[in-house]
Amino acid sequence: MMEEPRWINGVKPSSDVLASNGTQILEMECREQPGRLLALIDAYATDEGVHREIATLSRLASNDGPVMFVGMGGSYCSAISGAALLQAHGRPSFAVDAGEWLHYGNKVWEDAALSLLLTTSGESAELVELFKQGTGNPMGLICNNAVSTCWKLAEHKLPILAGPEYGNATKTYTNSTAAAIILASEMVGHRWEEDAKRTADRFESDLERVFAMRGELEAFCRGAANTEVIGRGAAYGGAIMGALTLREMSGFRAAAHTGAGFKHGPNLDVDGTHVAIIFAMGRVAELGVKLAQECNRRGGKVVLVSNEDHAATKALLPIRLQAVPEPWEGITSLLVPQALTLAMIERNGCRLPPRFAYGVMQQ
Repeated sequence: MMEEPRWINGVKPSSDVLASNGTQILEMECREQPGRLLALIDAYATDEGVHREIATLSRLASNDGPVMFVGMGGSYCSAISGAALLQAHGRPSFAVDAGEWLHYGNKVWEDAALSLLLTTSGESAELVELFKQGTGNPMGLICNNAVSTCWKLAEHKLPILAGPEYGNATKTYTNSTAAAIILASEMVGHRWEEDAKRTADRFESDLERVFAMRGELEAFCRGAANTEVIGRGAAYGGAIMGALTLREMSGFRAAAHTGAGFKHGPNLDVDGTHVAIIFAMGRVAELGVKLAQECNRRGGKVVLVSNEDHAATKALLPIRLQAVPEPWEGITSLLVPQALTLAMIERNGCRLPPRFAYGVMQQ
């Protein structure tokens, strides 16, 4: 007798979803993002159970020591926005890779005021092991799977509320980033409701506009031997997630960098084979514009993502996104790599088939 598959989030997909290919799944889940984000914002504003968990985690975070956001892949990218907000309000906080924290951070783990573990599946071997080893250390969980091993092991937990996700991280990244920002806001007494709703509104309208121009975006980037995605602050999380999306779905090599890290290294090999997607957003947006100009001088092409209007040239494709409060650009910045990825796989085929059930999770 065959065992029932371990369906994502414990829910069997509909026959229509099971018959969908990777390209169809990516577009469907990208377009679900605004609705899922609004649902999370509403739940975090009104749900009493969520409020109790946030209050408990905020109390734990008030102890001495930094607040650690711990994740892998898309979850690590989401962690960056939460840590950035706490740092901006004078609270020591860091985003760390779960595998590194598991194997190399155990000697200093007890020095953290609170470790917040982020995981979409709740089944990743590293995160499960962290919960098993972390008994006695203040811990919390942000997770999309309420029937997962991590959810059962965690005492304090917040839901991502993104629904089952079958392709590359899209709506789970968006919602876990929002959850991290909201929790960090509560920890420092920053009112977040208006910022969140404004971001959700602008995110929805920008998604439609950017996705409508995805063919132009793909044509501009076509033929590049190297693609770099560059951001600072919360948008660095969007840069890493953007590069992951491009690589996982299209098979095309892409790499993420901070603005300073790119300028003082990879910038030296920019030439006519190179495309940079630069997020010139937030408090140091002018540095992103300056870096775009330097890439152009070296012969490279640039997709410049900013909140201002810039003149297009053969080597510069400007894409204007509506401004959102810091650090919510960690969400909106991802729209451009998502749109580019969709256009690339529509043209060339999708390299990552949908995953409807969990496989074996191991390190």
